[in-house]
Amino acid sequence: MYIWTEKRIVMSTLILYTTTHGCTEKCVRFLMLRLNDEVTVVNLKNTPEQDLTLYDRVIIGGSIHMGGIQKELRKFCDQNQDMLLRKKLGLFLCCLFEGEVAQKQFEEAYPAALRAHATATGLFGGEITFGKMNALQKMVVKKVAKISQDVSKLDETAMNEFARAVSG
Repeated sequence: MYIWTEKRIVMSTLILYTTTHGCTEKCVRFLMLRLNDEVTVVNLKNTPEQDLTLYDRVIIGGSIHMGGIQKELRKFCDQNQDMLLRKKLGLFLCCLFEGEVAQKQFEEAYPAALRAHATATGLFGGEITFGKMNALQKMVVKKVAKISQDVSKLDETAMNEFARAVSG
């Protein structure tokens, strides 16, 4: 008698992110539900040091805040670039802009070597939540982005495509 069993290889995935007002964290939760892996999630603002040797795949995500990606994420990428280039890598960005402007922000957020190495990249849209901002942030958003009320432009299609690409 033969018994066939299906063996599934489970990869260990580390999702590293930074968030200022919670948009990126929302996207991370979305991704976690779509990956068939053993997933560890770390906010780099709380825990900047990570042992990347423990993981098969690393996903990194951040958001554009006050014109650029969070400094903790940029610093982590710069300090760990050599190790990240030996991992299966996914990179994503949350930003309200679309098209060429969003692509330019993505290129400025991540080093060229990591962008070239990544098996998946994604632009997930973004959110503005005035209730989570201080007075200066509200003033800047109103003046620069010409937005005066809460906005959510998260792109679930882009997040699903990213999850499929990073898993493939």
